[in-house]
Amino acid sequence: MYFKRKEFLQIGSLATASLMLPKFLKAFERENMVPPGNKVVVVVQFSGGNDGLNTVIPISNDIYYKGRPKLGISKENALGLTTDAGLNPALEIFKSLYDDGSLAIMNSVGYPNPDRSHFRSMDIWQSASDSSEYVHTGWLGRYLDAQCKGCDKPTQALEIDDVLSLALKGNDKNGLAFTDPRRLYSSSNEKFYKDINAGHQATEETVDYLYKTMSETLSSADYIYQQSKLKPTTTTYPATELGKNLKTISSLIMSDINTKVYYVSLGSFDTHVAQEGQQRRLFTELNDAVKAFTTDLKKNNRFDDVLMMTFSEFGRRVSQNASNGTDHGTANNMFFVSGGLKKKGLLNAMPDLADLNDGDLKHKVDFKTVYATVLHNWLGSDDRTILGKQFEHLDFI
Repeated sequence: MYFKRKEFLQIGSLATASLMLPKFLKAFERENMVPPGNKVVVVVQFSGGNDGLNTVIPISNDIYYKGRPKLGISKENALGLTTDAGLNPALEIFKSLYDDGSLAIMNSVGYPNPDRSHFRSMDIWQSASDSSEYVHTGWLGRYLDAQCKGCDKPTQALEIDDVLSLALKGNDKNGLAFTDPRRLYSSSNEKFYKDINAGHQATEETVDYLYKTMSETLSSADYIYQQSKLKPTTTTYPATELGKNLKTISSLIMSDINTKVYYVSLGSFDTHVAQEGQQRRLFTELNDAVKAFTTDLKKNNRFDDVLMMTFSEFGRRVSQNASNGTDHGTANNMFFVSGGLKKKGLLNAMPDLADLNDGDLKHKVDFKTVYATVLHNWLGSDDRTILGKQFEHLDFI
């Protein structure tokens, strides 16, 4: 059976998965034991630009309430953290994590000369580039490139999605994107794909590469599926998309698969209109899924080894708009959840609402310093090589 390149790209979901397959995944089937204390990062992307001011609420700031006469969340309704800060009332588990010392919050995170385009700003965050640079690899993809050159036990990164994000694309190695190990396994065992693979004869280089990666997927899909079944969770997860995704991640963390990076998205947080209800629905989904996930990790003694971090491509403007929503802004907050934090709670000051840039927050922390910290302090990697320059290492992990 012979396929031209254009026809090959149309054969369905497995082809999509195979294009995302890291070359080292198949080889890793032979050695999959993970040492105790294996550090793992779970990135949760808030797609669409989450409103940080209604996430971590400046409950003592009159400027906030003046700019948001309808959208402002009252001190009485917020989940109090300090005299000046409270959490969105839908984030009850984050309040509990704050109280037990396993939540850290970084305020006013952003970058110089911010871009308000969803696509461009997301590219900047995922590639860890300056706003004037166009980089076609991601910070976690470059981590894969750097952390194991020529070794026989390379680390992999998995994204629970149909399409691989820029963040996990490297120069030499990519993460793997799939939504469900069982579905990937079932697809890989379809006679159609096996016949295509068995009938392939060498042709042009590009087509040969596509067949090679599909062949590796056929083999590795079984490995991922079997690993996901090794230690099935007994914790009940919500039947939401994020709940199912974190359940998949939990099953893989508990297995012996050598995956140090997981990536998942929630959204859309693009709340130009009727923000209150949309953000509450998304935060309820987040809250319930994270509650099950952290319960699972604690029960299995893995909470100290896993760092969950959240980000969004930008925040929203300080003042609400005429549609009871907020428009694209700049700096934002990030959450860090783990039993292994060295510092907890509010890591820096709340945003200065009296010192704005044309109605927008000024960033105080470059997000690349956060990445450098995670890469160096948590993953034990050469952050300078990965990010292209040296950034400060923070001390919360």
